[in-house]
Amino acid sequence: MSALVLDNIGLLVTNDAAIGEGPLGVLRDAALVLEGDRVAAVAPAGAAADERLDAGGRCVIPGFVDSHTHLAFAGDRSDEFAARMAGRPYEAGGIRATTDATRRASHAELRELTKRRRAEALRAGTTHVEIKSGYGLEVETERRLCEVAGEVTDDVTFLGAHVVPAEFEGRAGDYVELVCGRMLDACAPLARWIDVFCERGAFDAEQSRAVLVAGREAGLGLRVHGNQLGPGPGARLAVETGAASVDHCTFLDDADIEALAGSKTVATFLPATDFSTRQPYPDARRAIDAGVAVAIATNANPGSSNTTSMSFCIALAVRDLGMAVEEALAAATLGGANALRRSDVGRLTPGARADAAVLDTTSYVDLAYRPGVPLIAATISAGRVVEVLPHSLSGAHPM
Repeated sequence: MSALVLDNIGLLVTNDAAIGEGPLGVLRDAALVLEGDRVAAVAPAGAAADERLDAGGRCVIPGFVDSHTHLAFAGDRSDEFAARMAGRPYEAGGIRATTDATRRASHAELRELTKRRRAEALRAGTTHVEIKSGYGLEVETERRLCEVAGEVTDDVTFLGAHVVPAEFEGRAGDYVELVCGRMLDACAPLARWIDVFCERGAFDAEQSRAVLVAGREAGLGLRVHGNQLGPGPGARLAVETGAASVDHCTFLDDADIEALAGSKTVATFLPATDFSTRQPYPDARRAIDAGVAVAIATNANPGSSNTTSMSFCIALAVRDLGMAVEEALAAATLGGANALRRSDVGRLTPGARADAAVLDTTSYVDLAYRPGVPLIAATISAGRVVEVLPHSLSGAHPM
């Protein structure tokens, strides 16, 4: 197999302290040797290769791992966003508007919309995503959403328990039975994970536990939406059931922090959601100092976080969540991998998938220091180059 070298890297983040300096494993004047879709070696600049790409002294980081997205949907909720910016509070029930549009969409339309959003994220440096269903809320549309998500990622999450649909108003128990029965049967073969929105306006602790237990019995890993709109049982339920992550975590009390710190459950913060909904920002500093494993994700969705930019989330995490730049970058890469219980992404080490983002700058600090500036010069996904800025890599051949 021929080797491709990304050479002349001014600053390389490996996310392995055994390879380089500090917790990010930083190397200077480095090269990445790629064979096929894997990292073969990390070497000094000038390493031998069959083909060479010149990074021009830029900073190279692991590709972002977005461990919480809702990219599979149809419709638009910009009017809702505008109303919220004018003072109307966010409510989980707005999900139903997207459900109506998604149910009406054809399979071809859902496929095209999902692939378009995935391509947008790739251009922004995100090389791996998790995608949830959750906008069908009936058996066939949930199955279709899992199917189209599976065309662009192997981390598909079945989220039939997003909210109670209009046709089950006042009959949440009956809907939970459907989710745990026929809907799960249809979606489990297409998914790796199951998720539940454990929140007021969605599902209470017992209903959420029933969904998670049914998913585990069907062979799925567990994820939880929790503690978004106020204090609640989501974080501790996630720990109790051994969920890989609990996501949002806007409102965590001392007992939540203690439970998370003593577990393998990752607390995934979604700062673009708090930005978009004008919720308070979570105190990530408190969680990190207590020993909680953390991640950052976009929560890309039409109602409360319509962005695929992990760079934006990093900037928010540094400014408003109390994270150091290095902590935020790790949370957006290795943290996301941990939240998905993957060892093949989120790092640039021998044997890892060849996923990297080449920044159009010499330092990763600029991801927070220059918010809103498009700093992704090129994305490398499984060894294939997506050149975002013209002529960003000498010798590069875009996909």
